[in-house]
Amino acid sequence: MNRARVLLADDNAVILDRVRVLLSPSFEVVGAVTNGQELFFAGTHLAPDVIVADITMPVLGGIEAAQQLREAGSRARFVFLTIHNEWEFVEACVAQGAFGYVAKAHMKTDLIPAIKAALLGRTFISPLISR
Repeated sequence: MNRARVLLADDNAVILDRVRVLLSPSFEVVGAVTNGQELFFAGTHLAPDVIVADITMPVLGGIEAAQQLREAGSRARFVFLTIHNEWEFVEACVAQGAFGYVAKAHMKTDLIPAIKAALLGRTFISPLISR
């Protein structure tokens, strides 16, 4: 059985390590990058099924990288993993085609369900996020 391919993007190495450990039993983590420019390059070359990205990253933010990847023809489904809990960020991510929005505070409980939902074409938003 093929496991879904997941690309990680966050400027915090500790978060990247935690996410990799959390996801590795269920998914194939194909790469981890630390800024939006690297995300664009890896997203076009590694052909991930899902991209788990932070919003705030150096060089190019996660939302902008998602937009550029969409324009380049990427079919990867985006799940944003972020500290931002304002609804405006959720709307901006969904406008770029995101399927998931997970608060880092709930990463252990929400990230895997969000990725699974994205793979099924469903949207998942952490319950912590309110309108």
